[in-house]
Amino acid sequence: MHKNFIVLLALAFVINCPLWLSQEALAQQPPPLEVDVQSAVLMEVSTGATLFEYNADQPIEPASFTKVLTLYVVFESLQKGLINLRDEIYISEKAWRTGGSKMFVEVGSKVPLEDLIQGIAVVSGNDACVAVAEQLYGSVDAFVNEMNRKTQTLGMTQSHFENPHGLPAEGQMTTARDMAILDAAYLKRFPHSLKYHSMREYTYNNITQHNRNRLLFKDPSVDGLKTGYVSAAGYHLSATGERDGMRLLAVVMGAKSPVAREREALKLLNYGFRNFALIQPFPKDQPVATVKVWKGLLDSLDLFPAEEATLLVTQKEKDAIRWQIEAPAEVTAPIANQQELGKMVFYIADQPKKTVSLVSHQEIARAGWFKSLWQSIVQIRLPSINWHWLTGVSAAVFLLAVFIMFVLNRRSSRRSKTFRR
Repeated sequence: MHKNFIVLLALAFVINCPLWLSQEALAQQPPPLEVDVQSAVLMEVSTGATLFEYNADQPIEPASFTKVLTLYVVFESLQKGLINLRDEIYISEKAWRTGGSKMFVEVGSKVPLEDLIQGIAVVSGNDACVAVAEQLYGSVDAFVNEMNRKTQTLGMTQSHFENPHGLPAEGQMTTARDMAILDAAYLKRFPHSLKYHSMREYTYNNITQHNRNRLLFKDPSVDGLKTGYVSAAGYHLSATGERDGMRLLAVVMGAKSPVAREREALKLLNYGFRNFALIQPFPKDQPVATVKVWKGLLDSLDLFPAEEATLLVTQKEKDAIRWQIEAPAEVTAPIANQQELGKMVFYIADQPKKTVSLVSHQEIARAGWFKSLWQSIVQIRLPSINWHWLTGVSAAVFLLAVFIMFVLNRRSSRRSKTFRR
């Protein structure tokens, strides 16, 4: 009896433990959320912060989510200059015969790479995936090996891929968390990719197909990213949108229908935008402070945040945010590029929450000996000068000079009159 009472008391404490928290702490917590999918993740893209998760590590077949990784490898190759958007890609019989969703390329033809990218991003063309894989790495297997190397680089520890398009294959598996990691990295590194993912339709070979991401038609803030479906896993949707300078990513996997995946993804996005805010007091790549430079070839230096000067907070914390720039008024050359010379501190209700280093974006070499010597003298003497005394002396000297000039002028005038007589 005694033991049962203790157990019941412990359970009551666990269940009601939030009551022991301060009302202020409780007020900052976003309300709970339920989703009707197998797994889900909501992420803020710039910070990588997870705002909500549900069964985020449950293994599940990726389906056409795989194509985001395929496009990551393609855009990385473009960025390195290994290929060009105008390159003509040969369509093999293997690419042409690939089943599932297609952009309907013709066997033996040559298609510009940009057309294939649009075919992958907009209409989920499996044929286009095989074509770019063969072009970039010589074979689908070699391309898939690169895909799996990329998962390790990105930290997708629970994912493995067997093909570049996502058709069912034994051993091909991922999680909602890994997909969120991939999508966020993709959006941060290749933000221009959204011009393809936001296209509502695509026409190739006189065949027009609509983007399967129907949120593009329902919410103007949504501009990507990818859908997926296999019968064993259900319906997937990775949706991204931006409002008030904050980009969110909602990954839902294993929904029961296309309508359900859209509803649940939009529910996540609205939840994130309603309950969180991204504080960014300065535009990206703008200096936040300027310091004086002694003994340098330049006399001043701009300081920039070493990373994104942003802070993710709940909407209820938003009004309690302030930030402070802590930087010296002056520095001495030489100054190295990326040298840390100050910091920016974010506070919530006077509690420091994030510190961002402030660095130089240029080198400043030491000035020549004359400027250095002069500034050394000035730097030593100026702080010790009594400026009130100096002002008084300067005024007295000025008045004395005026008086002397007046006297000399009168004497000169008298001599001129004597000479004329």
